Amino acid sequence: MSEKSVAPALMTAAEIMTGKVVSVHPSDAVSVVAGQLARHGISAAPVVDAQGKLLGMVSEGDIMRPFGAKNQMRRAWWLEMLAEGEDLAPDFLEYIKQDNRKAADLMTREVISVGETALLGEIADLLAEHHIKRVPVLKDGRVVGIVSRADIVRALAHLPRAGRA
Repeated sequence: MSEKSVAPALMTAAEIMTGKVVSVHPSDAVSVVAGQLARHGISAAPVVDAQGKLLGMVSEGDIMRPFGAKNQMRRAWWLEMLAEGEDLAPDFLEYIKQDNRKAADLMTREVISVGETALLGEIADLLAEHHIKRVPVLKDGRVVGIVSRADIVRALAHLPRAGRA
């Protein structure tokens, strides 16, 4: 991003977004999604179809949720109910221990997004209002970028001194 004398609130999503978006597909296994997040040092990724159309977002929190103690206790209760005093077959137990979920199973489907012309101030308000850390930037329904809180801070840090007043 080049230094401009434009007021921060007038900067657009297209000017501050990260354009190289790491995305995942709905059929990607949880391990694939986790690997993408870890490899790229990001905490979430858009879930897109083959044409790049936004279907949802999957975050570290979405991946961790099924492994929490609360869900493990619920799973143990269901197993007890299924067994009804009988031992469950070891093969069955091993099968249900495997995590066969896909990105589509864990993703948030109702995603807050913006267009390329959304203003920095509007984006900041959306992030705060919805308690989210990033918004995908869409053009014709396809993901063309992401604006995160870090992108907004970086944009503000690169403003000329006169623009910082």
